[in-house]
Formats: sequence, C-alpha cells, structure tokens
Amino acid sequence: MNTIPGDATIVIVDDEDMVLTSIQSFLELETEYTVKAFHSAKEALEFIKTNDLDLVVSDYLMPEMDGISFLAQVKKIKPEVPRIILTGYADKENAIKAINEVGLFQYIEKPWENEDLLLIFRNGIEKQRLMKQLQEKMDEINKAYGDLQKLQTEIVKTFV
Repeated sequence: MNTIPGDATIVIVDDEDMVLTSIQSFLELETEYTVKAFHSAKEALEFIKTNDLDLVVSDYLMPEMDGISFLAQVKKIKPEVPRIILTGYADKENAIKAINEVGLFQYIEKPWENEDLLLIFRNGIEKQRLMKQLQEKMDEINKAYGDLQKLQTEIVKTFV
C-alpha cells in the first residue's frame, strides 16, 4: 500500500548491496517514488546528467569516490536537487564539512529508522518542489515587472 502521495525520482549511491536493496525495497513498498540505485558514483553521475530527479542520497565512504566529492559534483550538475549523505561513521567534523562544501540537506547515520528516512526524503523532495515553485513565481514577477517598465516607457513617450 502506498502511504506517501506523489511521485519523485530518488538516486541512491552506495557500494553495499544490502543498503541499496533495503532502501529501494522499502521505498517501493511505501511510496510511489522511483528509485534509481547505483553501486558506482560515476554511473550515477552519468544518469544525473541526463535525467530529471528530485533527491540524491550517497554513502559517505565508497571505493571509487567518497560521498562528499560525489555530492559536490551533483551540486554542479543539478544545484537545485537536495543532497543527503548516509554514513556508518558518526563523524561530526565530516558532517559539518559536507554541509558547508556541498550544501547538504541532511546527514543520516547508519543504521537508520525507516520512518525517519521516509520523513527526511519527503521533506527533501518537498523542499525541492517548493524552491522550484518559488523560482517560477519569481520568473513570473520579473517578466511582469519588465512588461510594466515597457508600458511605462510607452506611456511616457505618448505624453512627452
């Protein structure tokens, strides 16, 4: 049964099969989210470059590329997408580094509670959607302001 409304695409990168399978299975059972799971950060980056997505989750320690480096590249490609790091190491220094360097949305420690994970993912997706709506409204306002300036210019020309 889907308990969370709405669809979204979540990219998860972790070198551990158990982590990928666990999160993917849980989300597929409890949500309508599309989950794209990758063992390779490089493969995930190729996917991210050419696809729409709503959230990226990465393990901190991976053999090919660490999670902070991966998420920094994600930020360059898709800065609007919330980024989450998942780690088995309670390292506050690296958490602060990740938050500052890659604009991390959340830092999650393993093992996690599924309900907490779901709430964090839902909040990240909602943040991304709200920011997108805000940008659309700002674009509308800027266009309307430009239209008003043109109209003002035309009025001044008419009466001067």
